Amino acid sequence: MTVTAWVAAIVFVATYVLIASEKVHRVKAALGGAAILLLVHATTAGSAFFSQESGVDWNVVFLLLGMMIIVGVLRQTGVFEYLAIWAAKRARGRPFRLMALLLVITAMASALLDNVTTVLLIAPVTFLVCERLTLPVAPFLIAEAMASNIGGTATLVGDPPNIIIASRAGLTFNDFLVHLAPLVIVLTAVFIGLCRLLFRKAFRYDPERAAEIMQLDERAAIQDKVMLVQSLSVLGVVIAAFVLHPVLHYEPSVVALLGAGLLVLVTKITTDDALREVEWPTLVFFAGLFVMVGALVETGVIAQVSRAAAEATAGRPGVTVMVLLWASAGLSAIVDNIPYVATMSPIVADLAQHVPGGDHNVLWWALALGADLGGNATAVGASANVVILGIAERNGARISFWQFTKYGLVVTVVTVALCVPYLWLRYLL
Repeated sequence: MTVTAWVAAIVFVATYVLIASEKVHRVKAALGGAAILLLVHATTAGSAFFSQESGVDWNVVFLLLGMMIIVGVLRQTGVFEYLAIWAAKRARGRPFRLMALLLVITAMASALLDNVTTVLLIAPVTFLVCERLTLPVAPFLIAEAMASNIGGTATLVGDPPNIIIASRAGLTFNDFLVHLAPLVIVLTAVFIGLCRLLFRKAFRYDPERAAEIMQLDERAAIQDKVMLVQSLSVLGVVIAAFVLHPVLHYEPSVVALLGAGLLVLVTKITTDDALREVEWPTLVFFAGLFVMVGALVETGVIAQVSRAAAEATAGRPGVTVMVLLWASAGLSAIVDNIPYVATMSPIVADLAQHVPGGDHNVLWWALALGADLGGNATAVGASANVVILGIAERNGARISFWQFTKYGLVVTVVTVALCVPYLWLRYLL
């Protein structure tokens, strides 16, 4: 590697250590790391701000901005209070039943929406229901972020790396549904059972609180029915446009911004109120992180690491699939999986042409599973994780890097390990 590549790698690792140790706020660390890499020309302004391969992913940033505004308007209608009471009553006040219900909803929604949009919608409900039942909110938020990453693996539109893979490999929405959705259903069920063990201390049942919840009328929580109808109508159109992306060809970020603008226009909410709910530190953190990862792409660090792993296993299908699966999971825990998949796609395409026998698409499934599920390993491994941490901090329920990661590592190892027999039995034997 060149000197600049070594500098980029060292700065990235140092920044990551600062984020993990929490000695410096993650926004300061990300911006500082990005500034240093721009200063040493590891990346340029053109690459950092305008390159599709190695720049800030403005689609993610503006998708977040638009959905945060929509969620902010929805919050003022009382609909989240309604959903919180409804969920608590369906679970009869039992904490684990409640978590299981929320996780199933999150996983299913993430298969149709992107995982960031899903956690933005489910997090306000979680805060309210945990407050009602005097439950610690952090375990629920952590579990929901992970459920969104698992559920998003099932479809082409569920996670951004899947869109990149589909484009490169010529795979369809139905291909993902047939090959990955069955496994994701199993992984979701296993994950819910795992949560029963990981978060068992959080499941404190309070009969009095549960009885109070059962007496509540969720319909009384709605504060503005007109605004609710307007908000749900706009949200419905936005969700439909997300699902119909392959037909309409509007990027999710454009859909979210158009939806946010329309909602502010048709409702009586003020612009200041709409923007007050935006998690600005989270958006800035994403920008800094994208610049740093982009510098690793620009200097060839990610490409060299990925190519070395691929070349070491060339010609051996079973070994290639396993190395690709686990290496993708490991690297996606550290760097954003979008530029990683973009970098690995040409290598996997080349390998798929030269691997003898079997279903060559198994390499693409290994890449998708490793990249999507590996995001659960750390607090910064996936966009949904970062968003959850930002929402928690804003609402006074701060989740530390290691508080998330100590659970995430267990979940990642278990879920990726379950992918091994699935890939072997279905594609390699």
